[in-house]
Amino acid sequence: MRVNESAFHPEDKARSLIDRRLVLCGWVVQSREDMNLGAGLGVAVREFQTASGPVDYGLFVGRTLCGVIEAKSEGSTLSGFSEQASRYIAGMPKHLVREPGQVRFEYVATGTETIFRDHADPDPVSRRVFTFHRPETLGRWLKEPATLRGRLQAMPTFLTDGLRACQIEAVSNLERSMAANHPRALVQMATGAGKTFTACTFSYRLLAHAGFKRILFLADRANLVRQTRDEYLAYRPPGTGRSFSEIYNVQKLGGAGLDKDAEIVIATIQRVYSVLTGKDLSEEDEEASSFEQPNTETERLVTYNPSIPIETFDLVITDECHRSIYGTWRQVLDYFDAFTVGLTATPSLHTLGFFGKNLVAQYPYERSVVDGVNVGFDIFRIRTEIGERGATVKKGYELPVRDKRTRVQRYETLEADFSYTPDQIDRTVLAPNQIRTVLETYRDTLFTELFPGRTEVPKTLIFAKDDHHAEEITQLVREVFGKGNDFAKKITYKTDGGDPEALIGAFRNDYNPRIAITVDMIATGTDVKPLEVLIFLRDVRSELYFEQMKGRGARTISAEKLREVTPDADAKTRFVMIDAVGVSESLKTVSQPLERNRAISFDRLIDEIAAGRRDDDAFATLAGRLAALDRRIGERDRAAIVKASGGVDLSGLAGRLLSAIDPDALAARVPKEAPEAEQKAARDAAKDDAATILDDPALRRLLKEVKAAADIRIDTVSTDAVVSSGWDEKKAADTVDRFQRFLEERRDELTALQILYRLPYAARRLTYEAVDDLREALRRPPWLLEPVDIWRAYKRLASDKVKGNPAGTLADIVMLVRYALSQAETLEPLPSLVAGRFNLWLGREEKAGRVYTEEQRAWLMAIRDHLAVNIEIRPEDIVDAPEFAGRGGILRARALFGVRLPALLDELTDTLVA
Repeated sequence: MRVNESAFHPEDKARSLIDRRLVLCGWVVQSREDMNLGAGLGVAVREFQTASGPVDYGLFVGRTLCGVIEAKSEGSTLSGFSEQASRYIAGMPKHLVREPGQVRFEYVATGTETIFRDHADPDPVSRRVFTFHRPETLGRWLKEPATLRGRLQAMPTFLTDGLRACQIEAVSNLERSMAANHPRALVQMATGAGKTFTACTFSYRLLAHAGFKRILFLADRANLVRQTRDEYLAYRPPGTGRSFSEIYNVQKLGGAGLDKDAEIVIATIQRVYSVLTGKDLSEEDEEASSFEQPNTETERLVTYNPSIPIETFDLVITDECHRSIYGTWRQVLDYFDAFTVGLTATPSLHTLGFFGKNLVAQYPYERSVVDGVNVGFDIFRIRTEIGERGATVKKGYELPVRDKRTRVQRYETLEADFSYTPDQIDRTVLAPNQIRTVLETYRDTLFTELFPGRTEVPKTLIFAKDDHHAEEITQLVREVFGKGNDFAKKITYKTDGGDPEALIGAFRNDYNPRIAITVDMIATGTDVKPLEVLIFLRDVRSELYFEQMKGRGARTISAEKLREVTPDADAKTRFVMIDAVGVSESLKTVSQPLERNRAISFDRLIDEIAAGRRDDDAFATLAGRLAALDRRIGERDRAAIVKASGGVDLSGLAGRLLSAIDPDALAARVPKEAPEAEQKAARDAAKDDAATILDDPALRRLLKEVKAAADIRIDTVSTDAVVSSGWDEKKAADTVDRFQRFLEERRDELTALQILYRLPYAARRLTYEAVDDLREALRRPPWLLEPVDIWRAYKRLASDKVKGNPAGTLADIVMLVRYALSQAETLEPLPSLVAGRFNLWLGREEKAGRVYTEEQRAWLMAIRDHLAVNIEIRPEDIVDAPEFAGRGGILRARALFGVRLPALLDELTDTLVA
């Protein structure tokens, strides 16, 4: 008979879940009446009697009583019950305690959450663990004369021969941090300062002297895993006279899984995730870096894997740790009961927050240049007409159109003028003359301005937007320099006719290639010390990624080694960064993108939904991609999709998916007061109904083919020319004039402008959609205006009235319009204004007798920050937005503010944004 768990007492339900978790971890669970300590190595006895009363579980390993589990109902905060568990430990039957401290392992657990404390540790403190340890592990710990944390407090001094001062500092401070039982630590070391060598050093010391059993090293990409493995194999611990691999086993983790004899395991976090979950991992998934497309899935996908228990690793080192601390990837780090050490050259606030601000060593780039570890750089800015403003091709011209999937080219006669913006270049439009102009400028200034007196082209790395862009650049480099194939090589994961690793080796060690074109493969971590020039033909919005890319040119190299590949070079004293797209000027963010599931491919996502995936993020992501695809395809593909789907176009498909997760649409089907089970059933039914159309494999194949074949137009007509460097007043004045003319001409058409102009027939309040429509109208021909450019133009013309830099949000547009309409005397980002307005509002509230609790204030500040970026806030935002969902969502907000919540949202919107 099936047990009705909903009828259980909450703690009984927790015990039922704990029973299952214990069994998965290798324990035999028994009642007190049926106790049989010979039934297995580890036995957990329910309701075990102590002098302080029965404890939920007594833990026996090899017939020895060694620990307890105190069970609590789900939702309980656990730390307060640790002392209760300690009393049970102290009250254990004396005839079962043969040695002092024998009963030392303490767990406090619900069905989903567990904290653990080993009373034999120095200053024992509870720590959160994913689940329970295996009996074999507790048995091993019982036999050891000191705990791992105790051994960390007795580490011997180490030989510092061959170590830089920054490496000595990192190892020393890291060991002190671990001895103080800080679970996470962050080491900042500039690119080229030897982060991996430092990791090898402290890995050896922890294995040799602290009794660590196994260490996991996480690298960003598969080629960096190989590079890291080679460094561990070559490392020679001081004083041993042997290589690391002669002392310890080093494994590169692959699809076959974990080698039980390995003491060092090196892998991508994607690979560890795939091994934990049993999911397949393609080579492409493991090779591509995710700096700008991190995995942001938030549902709990990692569950306990008995073949890889939580104690598998004592230490996890995550190199370039920015992306490994988010979403699903963070779950991998949380899975293991291990110390976590982050290595980075560019720490962000998010990274510091994850590591508890425990920055144990800091060695910034500027210091590394002073110390001669790295070289400095100069920026050479190239601006071209097309690169700055885009171009317009008049109707009547015949343009090539290339299928990006097959690279088949056809011709299309323009029936109307075709305008494109700089943002579209090399994504939906290819402008070979713009690339050629940049490359010719590089060629013509190479031996006069950049490297006067030299005759050899320095080792040069060009960053492209994608593989198609890289292919075009490669051909144009060979053409502009009049050299053969060996002179310039494309080095990406889709390199044809050659091993990318071999090409990197040749670029690093041989005379040819002189110029390499890449997308991501050499963007982070890969060392090419002879590099002297980086050319950016792609913009980068991530500050962290940009710093990593710049770091490729920073490595020092001896004059002799440099001359082996560049014969006429005297020495590498700096590198030159050639900025052809404004990458050194564009706004950067250190925040993680909040877009849903950007890392998953279109093909995989559509198949997963067809197979039954039903989370909101998947539906929202596919809807967004279908809508974006709809704007890019031609009438032929559009008609084919309508026919295959039985009359539904891409916009309709996207709409179906969004309606299935729209709270308002759900409310129209099921009253909000309906039971949660009924609402869930309605949600599930809506999603199933929306996804039914994807059951047809022919339609799915067509959608994938259309997506892969998205055409790119090739502008062979427009000519390009270099313009002067810097922002001149004429260009700034032109930008401001176009913006003001736009406002006047569109004031009656766009809802946001109607509101901002305070027209009598306007709606009352700005909405996200209205401001987004305004932004898109600015970007379209003939205006081709970006808010960032408008902001900079105003700053160039009146710097005393422009404060701060735009935040890259819709709020910037509102501030620009208000300034242009003289509704504000100064131009400054909305967040800086909102903070002051919010404090004034709080003061007025207190005078009115409304005093808020600490939790209410935290909610109010989250609402404030949301408004500062998004202009408005809606009840569904409190349901969906991560900053609110993590606080308990709409239910918690209603509990805190009651019926006043809607009025409070309106009041804050009017006060802070209006």
